[in-house]
Amino acid sequence: MEISALTRSVVKSSHAVISPDGYVNSSVPGWTNCTVNVIINEQMGAHLCQMLITLQEDGRLTGRTQASQIFFYVISGECTASVDGEEKVLSTGHFLYVPVNRSYQLGYATAGTQLLTFHKVYEQLEDYEVPPVIFGDATMVAGAAFLGDPALRLQVLLPEHLSFDMAVNIFTYDPGGHLPFVETHIMEHGLLYLQGQGVYMLDHEWYPVRKGDAIWMAPYCQQWFTAMGKEPAVYIYYKNVNRFPTVV
Repeated sequence: MEISALTRSVVKSSHAVISPDGYVNSSVPGWTNCTVNVIINEQMGAHLCQMLITLQEDGRLTGRTQASQIFFYVISGECTASVDGEEKVLSTGHFLYVPVNRSYQLGYATAGTQLLTFHKVYEQLEDYEVPPVIFGDATMVAGAAFLGDPALRLQVLLPEHLSFDMAVNIFTYDPGGHLPFVETHIMEHGLLYLQGQGVYMLDHEWYPVRKGDAIWMAPYCQQWFTAMGKEPAVYIYYKNVNRFPTVV
């Protein structure tokens, strides 16, 4: 019998590591016949929301964005997505960006389809239009060597344009690959491991992580990662970008 009081999950003021063993299901209005796990949100001090959704065959996500934009990523399976009448079939590795004030619907899924979402309150920049709806396929996005290291490859999924105030990237590390220095920066992160395993250092504490684990990093949480094992480690992550760093 397993000891139910054990978990790898840790929640602190500057970071969190959330493993699937602690998930508790939530209900979201308009999202039916699906399992919703809220992994990161404002209640823990974050300025983003990150959810994991598992759809049944008749599952459906229906809503309209208001203050927040939504990024959907298909971890596995297949579903149909429509935004204001534009409709496409999404399968593993596909993504959808829904800007503010848009109606969306996802459904007609194969049973067990898993989606990841990132939500952020949109900050419009003067003289720039709100970004458009974007349907994309991560498998078609080249992975550039990160800081010249071919063992680290970064796929940038959203346009690097000032109208966007969030970025979503996929980071791949070959076994033994690691960040070249300890990062200390203003950007906040939410991420989910899609493949592999490794060790993450967060504010000088060390955490083993693997496929299915999620991490939240507050601004200025010091961070470093190395991939371990026999396959590449891959995670998808959010960060806030392109806005003036202070209100002072």
